[in-house]
This record gives sequence, structure tokens and C-alpha cells, in this order.
Amino acid sequence: MQFRQQALAKLQSPEELDLPVRFARPQGWLVLAVTVVGVAAASVWAVTGSVASTVSAPAVLTHGEGSYILQSPVAGQVTAVLATEGRRLPAGAPVLKVRTADGDTVVRTVAAGRVTALAATIGQIVSTGANVAAVEKVADADDPLYATVYVPAPEAASVPVGAPVDLTVQTVPSQEFGVLRGHVKSVDRAAQSARQISAFLGDSQLGEQFTEDGRPVAVLVRLDRSASTKSGYRWSSAQGPPYALASMTMATGSIRLADQRPVDWLLP
Repeated sequence: MQFRQQALAKLQSPEELDLPVRFARPQGWLVLAVTVVGVAAASVWAVTGSVASTVSAPAVLTHGEGSYILQSPVAGQVTAVLATEGRRLPAGAPVLKVRTADGDTVVRTVAAGRVTALAATIGQIVSTGANVAAVEKVADADDPLYATVYVPAPEAASVPVGAPVDLTVQTVPSQEFGVLRGHVKSVDRAAQSARQISAFLGDSQLGEQFTEDGRPVAVLVRLDRSASTKSGYRWSSAQGPPYALASMTMATGSIRLADQRPVDWLLP
């Protein structure tokens, strides 16, 4: 009954057509303006902007030609160690002396390089083909370092030559000295096995480590040089670390892939 009386009263009252109508408050106009500007900016960015993506993978600092594992050509007992770790040797230089039933045999380097590891000691019995040393192929102390980044095979195809690379070096505190700068020099065409990686790095353990989740592709990175740093290479900080870098140092490489247009992945 009450609602019926209200409806009759509404019909009998004149229309209030002369009263002003407020369509929106000033705050509403402000929100609308901000929304329009935001949508316009997003549309422009979707057409002209780009999205940078990166791929991260383990890396090793080495000289360009890598290393090799020196093996004993005979079986016998090691009677002398004629080389020391860290020493550069020419091709054919003596490394070990092994006594066999037919006399002493000298194990020599195959190519010039620096001895990075000795796996044999005096008195040790070695078999034919046993790993006795790792030798890095470097003829001169000034030979530049490179970084080899072992990228998962599915992601390696999108790595362009010349792409910038940031390397977080394990022996360098990144919070203090930043990251090492470089650019992709080359990308291998095929994935590498544990044996191939071990042969290049002269370390069988690294070969197994880098292939735990499948065969990776080796990406060679040329380190940016700088005359103003102690290491001789460019860092994200002004000076970098106050010491030189050593080969066979572990790192993590972050490779910047080609920029992608956002409209490509926003549209279905």
C-alpha cells in the first residue's frame, strides 16, 4: 500500500526538468584522463617498443684454443715429475718420466701451452692412456682470454653473433666490482658431448657437469678490452677488480637475445 501511494504521488508531481544534472565529478574526469593517457602510451609502446630477453648459462674463462689432456703412452711407475703447474712449455717439452719393463719413457707435451693440472705423482703406477696432466694451449702470456658459455641447445638457436654478454665471475665479488662485459664471437652449430667438452677444457669433471641436463651448445664470447682496468678487460664498474683474471675460472654468462616486438607476443 505504501509503494502505491508513493507511485501516485510521483505521477501527480511535475517533472523537475529545470534542475541541473551532474554527469561526473571532477575526480572522475581526472581518472578518465589518466586512463586514456595510459592506454595511449601502452598502444604506442606495443607498436614501437621492444622487449629484451636474456639466457643464462654456466661459463668458463679460457684462452681461445682451449686445453688438452695429456695421456701416458706407456704403463709403468712415475719416477720423476719434470713440470710444474702454471708453467708454460713448448711443444715436446718433458712432463713426466715413467719407468717400464723396457726402460724409462719421457711423457712430453703434444702442443705448446701452460700446465694447468698434474694428475700424476712420483711413485704412482699409471696405465697406458691414463690422464697425467692438463695443458692449456697458450703460447704467450699476453694471449687474450675468452669465455665459453654452455647454453642449452633449445635456446642456443636464438643467440645472435655480436650479442652483448654479462659475465658474473666466481672469483670476483659482483656487488663490489660488477660484471665482466663481452660480446658473442661465434655459436657452435652442434651440441657438444661430455667428451668434447672435457677435451676442450682439459677437465673431465666439467664435461660431466655441463651435460647433466643434456648436451649444450658452446657459445664463444670475446671479452671487451680496457686499458684503464687492472685486469685489462671492461667491467660494469669503473675499475673492476684490482687483480688479473686467471684462465679456467668459472662464471655465469647472461646473453642478451635479439629484442622482440611486444605486439608479436601480445597478439594471439
